[in-house]
Amino acid sequence: MLAQLFGIIFGLMAVILGAFGAHALKKKFTEDQQDSFETGVRYQFYHALVLLITGFAQTAGLIDPAAYTWLFISGTILFSFSIYGLCLSGAFGTKWRFLGPITPLGGLLLVAGWLSLLLAVLR
Repeated sequence: MLAQLFGIIFGLMAVILGAFGAHALKKKFTEDQQDSFETGVRYQFYHALVLLITGFAQTAGLIDPAAYTWLFISGTILFSFSIYGLCLSGAFGTKWRFLGPITPLGGLLLVAGWLSLLLAVLR
């Protein structure tokens, strides 16, 4: 249920943020900021789908809930939301550089989530 809930929330937010970035923020962003923002949205949407699929697989008893759920949730938050913060702060002149190191940490958590999912499927 947790995976499904976060999958739905992340999917909803990805659609809203994608539209917001493509329209409302287009004139505020540089090309690099636009590309980065889109990357954050894309990865958030990918992992929303993964959370939904694994959540339904858990409910059906096909795979056991494991660490991958929390790794995908925390990795998505750290990866995508740090990118959003960096892009928005840059566009509005505040430069939240402290978010820079958080992005790769989120990426590592996502990789760990995929490895954890692999192990859960192989069991």
